Amino acid sequence: MITIRRGEERGRTRLDWLDSYHTFSFDTYYDPRWMGFRALRVLNEDRVAPGRGFGMHPHRDMEIITYLLAGALAHQDSLGNGSVIRPGEVQRMTAGTGIAHSEFNDSDSEPVHLLQIWIQPERRGLAPSYGQRRLDRDAMRGRLLRIAGPPGSGAVVTIHQDAHLFAALLEPGEPATHTFAPARHGWLQVARGAVELQGHRLAAGDGAALSEETQITLKAAAPAEILLFDLA
Repeated sequence: MITIRRGEERGRTRLDWLDSYHTFSFDTYYDPRWMGFRALRVLNEDRVAPGRGFGMHPHRDMEIITYLLAGALAHQDSLGNGSVIRPGEVQRMTAGTGIAHSEFNDSDSEPVHLLQIWIQPERRGLAPSYGQRRLDRDAMRGRLLRIAGPPGSGAVVTIHQDAHLFAALLEPGEPATHTFAPARHGWLQVARGAVELQGHRLAAGDGAALSEETQITLKAAAPAEILLFDLA
């Protein structure tokens, strides 16, 4: 079963420095039909104005993944980490018993464009931790690269949940296939471009919930960057 979530139907927060689309209920946006999907709780697409951002704020009991599409995002947290994340890198935080962090556009002239992903952890009370890794963009061309997953999964960064996040860069006409184990579910998010999924055309910002699908094949209709979640 495939359920489409069109990008223009998402919630939206617009401020003088932030333009944010919410795939699932978040902050003041509430839709009881879209409270998350399996362990995937938040999938926000944010554009942040130059020199602006989110001041220091706390999180608990959540696995947080930041995926950059354009620009540069400066990060600081209560564990003492400070870094700048750019396209071609992935950042993850285990909020666990509590962590505070800030995120600011590192440029004074260019906006930053990112996806903010929250996944519910396998258990509460984990020790807070942070990691940032560079992605092999060549390994993402024409195939799905596992960029986040549980320990032992071979993912680029580790999260504390039976959830696997893949990313791919596809040229027009190029296919990608994924097989789901029994009782697994998926969420496909088109970050850029457009793809055809089992007869459905999905454009940038569109998503699709996948249940009872043993295998999916998608094909790029334009140069595309996609994320695929494989979820328990």
